[in-house]
Amino acid sequence: MLLFQKRFHAGLTSGGVTLTFRRWQKPHVKVGGRYRCHPIGVLEVDGVTQVAVESITEADARASGFEAREGLLEYMRGASDEPLLGSTLVYRVALHHGGDGDRVSVALDDALTKQDVAVIRDKLARMDAEAPWTKKTLALIDKSPRVAASKLAAKLGRETLDFKADVRKLKKLGLTQSFEVGYELSPRGRAYLAAKVKRPKPTSSR
Repeated sequence: MLLFQKRFHAGLTSGGVTLTFRRWQKPHVKVGGRYRCHPIGVLEVDGVTQVAVESITEADARASGFEAREGLLEYMRGASDEPLLGSTLVYRVALHHGGDGDRVSVALDDALTKQDVAVIRDKLARMDAEAPWTKKTLALIDKSPRVAASKLAAKLGRETLDFKADVRKLKKLGLTQSFEVGYELSPRGRAYLAAKVKRPKPTSSR
């Protein structure tokens, strides 16, 4: 998965954004790789190089979706607690939009019928068979959007990797969407939580 904030999605799909700079300790993508970017589809990586911050140009910033170089640098400063110096090495990733083949399109469908709600409820119940977790996880993501997975996992007393694996299960149902930092409920997920399923009234025993 290669994550971008929503503000970059239009540029990625139109071809206006063709670069991204990441403060990774090691490369998380490889040339030729196809990576999911919800909800716009997949991104294909054309190049990965390590460069010093001082070598980043104004043209690089515009190709990354920023109006000016300083905007890009400010964005990167917020990605790490470490200072951003001219000599700091970052990864320059060249990419292009590769279509919507991996898109969870149902995530955008918030017009749920009673049957849709019942199907989702049954699938979540099966996930909760061994130990209930789906309700708390959806509620936490709803309450704390775009908060780091490690912090969300800690609130639930869970290991981060296990928490992420479970959130991916919710994403496959179209209930959540991922961002560079944290998650949000998808339109479908919000509609599911808001839905009030009417249960049939019990019949009188008399």
